[in-house]
Amino acid sequence: MPSTTGIWLRREASATEQRTPLVPRDAAKLVADGVPVTVEESGHRAFPIEEYAAAGCRVAPGDSWPQAPADQVVLGLKEPSAAAAPLTHRHVFFGHAYKGQEGGPALLDRFAAGGGTLLDLEYLTDDSGRRVVAFGHWAGYVGAALAVLHHRGALDVPLTSGPRDELDARLARGRGDGTRALVIGALGRSGRGAVEALRTAGAEVTAWDLAETRTLDKAALLDHDLLVNTVFADTPGTPFLTTEDLLRGDRRLSVVSDVTCDVTSDCNRLPVYDRVTDWAEPVRRLTDAPPLDLIAVDNLPSLLPRESSTDFSGGLLPHLAVLPAGDPVWTRSEEHFRRATHRPTSQN
Repeated sequence: MPSTTGIWLRREASATEQRTPLVPRDAAKLVADGVPVTVEESGHRAFPIEEYAAAGCRVAPGDSWPQAPADQVVLGLKEPSAAAAPLTHRHVFFGHAYKGQEGGPALLDRFAAGGGTLLDLEYLTDDSGRRVVAFGHWAGYVGAALAVLHHRGALDVPLTSGPRDELDARLARGRGDGTRALVIGALGRSGRGAVEALRTAGAEVTAWDLAETRTLDKAALLDHDLLVNTVFADTPGTPFLTTEDLLRGDRRLSVVSDVTCDVTSDCNRLPVYDRVTDWAEPVRRLTDAPPLDLIAVDNLPSLLPRESSTDFSGGLLPHLAVLPAGDPVWTRSEEHFRRATHRPTSQN
């Protein structure tokens, strides 16, 4: 992997993406260790630019990353703005481009046009293949919380971000209402977060993981008020819900929260919808007979931006610290990119 002399934290394009992969406290540690950090100005990042400046970071205008020196690694969360522009740097963000997702080929074309490289955060793994850093806990937590609040008629729309204690207080107001909730993927990061939120809300929680989904008990699944899907699948498999299930008159299930949001992939376990929802309209009615509503917001942790960013940044920090020298975690991520784009392995 080529050498790196600095990290360039770019502004996120979406105004609802308030998270950051690098918080000021951890940026200060990189600077102290001799890794220069440049941070772009942003009007919606949860941490103000002044905190980064105080941490010793260089400040740059928003969206100035295309002019960054070639030896800078451009760090973000979602796809950069300027969708038609070639990507020339090494970029670190969640690409969602390797499993046939909509928009994936166009993103990879941008890298092909510019000669850049994607070090996808989703593919940062240890020697056993386990992801080393993720927003999963807070994605599951918020996804389950939204499902509960909507089921109780207490979901405020449009969605707005805020601190966890405020969200927990809203969840606790309806404790004891008999809500039955099913979490699929309950042993993973997202699943554990979902279970925690549901228990904060006082719901009756059923937790399923691999053992319970090898032979799917569809009747038991449909006999819950809420379904929270947190399964990250990289191969096609049996759907948890089908269009036929939506039409069943004996269905108790009334709210589905799809934390995974793998909607345009062949690996999707909930092939009953074709597009995600958003902060302005977080809930979509799938059917009226009986009613079944969908929540499929693809940046759930941004609703708790400071908590989720702090956790994620803390997990990513040790890997950013070794990025200049190269590390197996980054090499494995680069290999995924090269397989997806049919590029030969790079040489140090």
